[in-house]
Amino acid sequence: MDFELQDEMGEVKEHLYKVLVIGEYGVGKTSIIRRYTEGYFSPNYKLTIGVDFALKIIHWDEKTKINLQLWDVAGHERFGHMTRVYYKYAIAAIIVFDLSRSATFDAILKWYRDVNQKVMLTNENPIPVIILANKCDLEDYPVDEEKLDQFCQNNGFAGWFATSAKEDYNIDDAMRFLVQAILSTSGECRKPSLQDSRCTSPINVLAENGSGYMIDYSYAHKGTDESYSQQNKPQKKSCCS
Repeated sequence: MDFELQDEMGEVKEHLYKVLVIGEYGVGKTSIIRRYTEGYFSPNYKLTIGVDFALKIIHWDEKTKINLQLWDVAGHERFGHMTRVYYKYAIAAIIVFDLSRSATFDAILKWYRDVNQKVMLTNENPIPVIILANKCDLEDYPVDEEKLDQFCQNNGFAGWFATSAKEDYNIDDAMRFLVQAILSTSGECRKPSLQDSRCTSPINVLAENGSGYMIDYSYAHKGTDESYSQQNKPQKKSCCS
């Protein structure tokens, strides 16, 4: 989903991008989102029921403002029947696995196939997807960089990052990388109609005008504003050691 707005002077373009955050239960999806959007980590785990979402406002450059809406999709199988509704109009996805639980890595391709079957760009290309190898602060579970490099290359992932929500490690870099991938493909994505948006998203499209859409973010958990310099390119496949 790519809504584009402009200010009255026509100088600043504002985008709304819907990004899925998926993976097995307990891998740290909610913790990653909270760390990125609100700047804190809680050791108390609560099962996500269905879906939740948060908003990160990014001042990408002097002419581009990005509203990154992160959809935290429940990883428990009992909520799997709802994914088609949650995935609609997503423009990118993040698949998270837990380095301390090998079964969560084995499930990556299941989630990847699910995304590719249910959402794509208008040219029928897959949306960009990155992998987060979470909990890299756990010393007993090192990252196998060569394995992940080959895995991404063989299966068409945009990239991967070792992350730690607890230590606030590498999450910003991963998100910058994903936003850059979105910007390179967003021209291929159609704008959803007003009717479609109202039926499938908790965002209310209030009005349509010649330059784009007015968006009501009243239901979203708003995070902090952030300014990014595109000169500071994120490094993929980093790991905390």
